[in-house]
Amino acid sequence: MSAVETPENASEESKDIPPRSPFTHLIIIEPLGLLYGSSGRFLSPENLVGRSGSSFPPTAATLSGLFAASQDENADILRLMLAGPFWGNTDELTSTKQSFYVPTPKNYLVKNEKIVDKLNWNGEHEEWRNKDNETPVDKYDNNTWLAINNWNNPKEVKKNPWKFLAHLHPRLELEERHVIRNHEEQGSLFLENSVQMETGTCLVYLSNTELKNGWYRFGGEGHMVDVRCEPICQSLTDLLKKSVGNSFALITPAVWGSNRLSKRVPVYLEKRDRTFYQQEEPIPENQEKNVWQLEALFTARPIPFRYRLGGKGETKLLSRGRYAVPAGTVYVLKEPIDKPWQDWDVNWFPKEGPSLKRWGCGLALPLVE
Repeated sequence: MSAVETPENASEESKDIPPRSPFTHLIIIEPLGLLYGSSGRFLSPENLVGRSGSSFPPTAATLSGLFAASQDENADILRLMLAGPFWGNTDELTSTKQSFYVPTPKNYLVKNEKIVDKLNWNGEHEEWRNKDNETPVDKYDNNTWLAINNWNNPKEVKKNPWKFLAHLHPRLELEERHVIRNHEEQGSLFLENSVQMETGTCLVYLSNTELKNGWYRFGGEGHMVDVRCEPICQSLTDLLKKSVGNSFALITPAVWGSNRLSKRVPVYLEKRDRTFYQQEEPIPENQEKNVWQLEALFTARPIPFRYRLGGKGETKLLSRGRYAVPAGTVYVLKEPIDKPWQDWDVNWFPKEGPSLKRWGCGLALPLVE
């Protein structure tokens, strides 16, 4: 079965899901000061540095809160689809040739912001090798970003344009500018793990829904940002509509698997498609089967992924976390996927409330051989 073939019964649950249109707008977020840089953990006197829970840039799920707060009651928010995070220079996002930065594919070897080599999968030796048929052994830069305009001809990359800062919040008396003297119930100081972006840079997300321009509170601690919405230029639209083929890279983290387990590739669950498991021996209840026939994978350690709140009553807590395949992961499949990411079967994506495709889970672009 090809990677893009979907059994007839596999889409039964997706019939009631509204169709999702291609991305049409860039959401440009320019901070008006510091941004929040923590996720999943609260800072405490025992953890004053507060870096163990660092998480930046904010995920696309964080951006969805702005849409929920700004849209009218009659707005069709169910059709919303987002993807990110990315970043860019503010003066490069209003022209006809929009350019912003996406995670560099991990098979590109980087030194001093230059791509010095590229690895390709060698099926004969079952190894990742360069053009000289060698496997380099050296130290290379990580966590770099590639301009999306140079996706098909990559030469240079950029490093993160932000830095983490420890930002101290005092709790003041109600009627005077003095820290609270009686702090038996709560402390007088709160240490926030904040982020400062370089001047002239901004966060960028893809959206299929327009967002009103203006100032918004974004992320933890309610930091203010200036939000601008721009239509996507034609060259970017053409790139996003390309079929990924059998060799592609993720530009956003991907959560695959069931609600119980996280996987490296999408899976079909038996309860979604019983006709998919036509084998001689019966398959146990809830056993999973991979959608893609994987030939090679170039990735790094999984990253924590949590976006929704749980618990009863007014106090909400972060729900059980998942593990995501990091952005930049390179897939090589035995059977090509002759569709762009927007047309991938919604049943490939886990569903926790909304489908994770709504948050741009595993957005992929084809790699140039």
